Amino acid sequence: MKIAFQMDPIGDVDINADSSFRLAEEAQARGHSLFFYGPDQLAYQEGRITARGQDMTVQRVVGDPAILGPLREVDLAEFDVVWLRQDPPFDMHYITATHLLDRLAGQALVVNNPFWVRNYPEKLLVLDFPDLTPPTTVARDLDTIKAFKAKHGDVILKPLYGNGGAGVFRLDRNDRNLTSLHELFTGFSREPLIVQKFLPDVSAGDKRIILVDGVAVGAINRVPAKGEVRSNMHVGGRPEKVGLTKRDHEICEAIGPLLREKGQVFVGIDVIGDYLTEINVTSPTGIQELERFDGGNIAGMIWDAIEGRL
Repeated sequence: MKIAFQMDPIGDVDINADSSFRLAEEAQARGHSLFFYGPDQLAYQEGRITARGQDMTVQRVVGDPAILGPLREVDLAEFDVVWLRQDPPFDMHYITATHLLDRLAGQALVVNNPFWVRNYPEKLLVLDFPDLTPPTTVARDLDTIKAFKAKHGDVILKPLYGNGGAGVFRLDRNDRNLTSLHELFTGFSREPLIVQKFLPDVSAGDKRIILVDGVAVGAINRVPAKGEVRSNMHVGGRPEKVGLTKRDHEICEAIGPLLREKGQVFVGIDVIGDYLTEINVTSPTGIQELERFDGGNIAGMIWDAIEGRL
């Protein structure tokens, strides 16, 4: 098959951690051809969805993860699979890319389905499952946020469309910074904020469960660094081997059919204790860590699911 990857610069990836690299590596091992382009090189041209990029051969060499061919323009409708893999922020640039990729429907398989990536961003899809999530409010209005904090005392405040643990704050009962943080966030963004009741279980880890076509295939536990409430590996979280609990299976069985129906082939959900906190569909990570802990071929399972859809 012909596979195109829309992603951040391939030369910057960590070959031992990056999930896009691992997906490309597995595709290459199956005999598929690879093409790389950045989101800025995606275009609509008189009815065609095109990209300017390079043929790619990946290699597990530190500092030199890919051999790239000459720059050329392609018609993405001529590809079998297009991977939407650039990292958030989930801003208008990202949203526009999903609109353009929507136009490949019936021509190329875009993974994850861009229509539902756009309509189900990580911190909003969880609102469809209030019985699985901690008490949550999404608001820009300061009085609404203050009332939520007064009710629950210890809360987590974060940008609605952020990623990687950036801009995440814990505000306990004694904190006096809510108004200042609200001024800070609303001063540079028109987006609402999301506030959730703080879950003390995060000290034992924030579990990342990977689902392939709606089915849980394993999990890693991300333990926060000492003195941190954020467990993201981008900010020092430590990955650990972990199994799935009965509650984890209940959560996955509740959300799995919807993910599968909406073409969300590779999804990573975040679970703290008994609660679902995020459903990551834009550019989930964790494949390589899970493969090292469990010894399976998670990338292979994802490609099996894609090949099955084709």
